[in-house]
Amino acid sequence: MSKILEVKDLHFHYGEIHALKGISLDVEEGEVVTLIGANGAGKTTTLRALSGLLGRITSGEVWFMGERIDNQKSHVIAAKGLAQCLEGRHVFGNLTVRENLEMGAYLRKDAAAVKKDFDYVFDLFPRLLEREQQRAGTLSGGEQQMLAVGRALMQSPKILMMDEPSLGLAPLVIQDIFSTIKRINADGMPILLIEQNSNAALKVANRGYVIENGEIVLKDSAASLLTNEDVKKAYLGGQ
Repeated sequence: MSKILEVKDLHFHYGEIHALKGISLDVEEGEVVTLIGANGAGKTTTLRALSGLLGRITSGEVWFMGERIDNQKSHVIAAKGLAQCLEGRHVFGNLTVRENLEMGAYLRKDAAAVKKDFDYVFDLFPRLLEREQQRAGTLSGGEQQMLAVGRALMQSPKILMMDEPSLGLAPLVIQDIFSTIKRINADGMPILLIEQNSNAALKVANRGYVIENGEIVLKDSAASLLTNEDVKKAYLGGQ
């Protein structure tokens, strides 16, 4: 399999704070790769650095679809096919469900393909079709998360990066979200997943990386990480 995303020795500073210290990871075609770690370990900073939302990185390289993209503008990176679902959903509350999805497709000109993706999103999330003309700000948290994922898919991305998609949701809704992640991946979408629910993330992932204090300290298959005693004790609630 070829690498869709490859990160090499990525460093990033917030002022004097050395937030990312040599992050290296990759995502291959068809994979779900998860990045797990405690709050403040650098997970969200990593994703935001990859998508250009933090401005210039300190050093390192980010390669996407064989092209180096570090330090390009975020809208340029998005147009190349790297989509990110931000932590906290960030839907446009005053816009309808349909208008939010249209914003995801804003850079696209292929009307027929956009129509096809609308159909795909509504097939994934029938609830969004039911609420197509409803303002996004009136949706439940789970429905807003569906909308955030759907909006990212309307970009027609080559990879989907997801930051805490289960955050603040009820257990049954979380089950639905992870089932949807599995389906999106089965339909061919590579996914880079950040998730506080490490156990659930590793169960849908092919591989995982553990980040501590801005550094990757462990990488392995998801199955091996699930049975690793140190990982179980630190992140999976094991004793």
